[in-house]
Amino acid sequence: MPTYMLLIIEPPAQRATRTEAQGRAVYARMQDFGEGLRKQGKLLAVESLASQASAVRVSLADGDSRVLDGPFSEAKEMVGGFFMIDCADQSEAVIIAQQCPAAEWATVEVRSLAPCFDESSA
Repeated sequence: MPTYMLLIIEPPAQRATRTEAQGRAVYARMQDFGEGLRKQGKLLAVESLASQASAVRVSLADGDSRVLDGPFSEAKEMVGGFFMIDCADQSEAVIIAQQCPAAEWATVEVRSLAPCFDESSA
């Protein structure tokens, strides 16, 4: 069965606009959604990610390492979390993404897991 990631793409400062009660309510809805996927046997992993304020970006170019501490002013969006699910195909993954509560306040990007290099095409 193919595996898909549902990436929750949200504005970086969006979480700070919620009251504590609103944040708890959103989190509870997402937990309920994940539990429903678990009961269906589709959920492989789920995690919420901390904001970009505590993130670090690392790159290596020409032997030089560059470390950039967040928040990242140029970022218009961030990955706020993910669900890793088993589905029959992409159509089923899209249907599940449409049911995700985060689709109401963020974008849910559906991506299949795949190797970064396909030896059969070489």
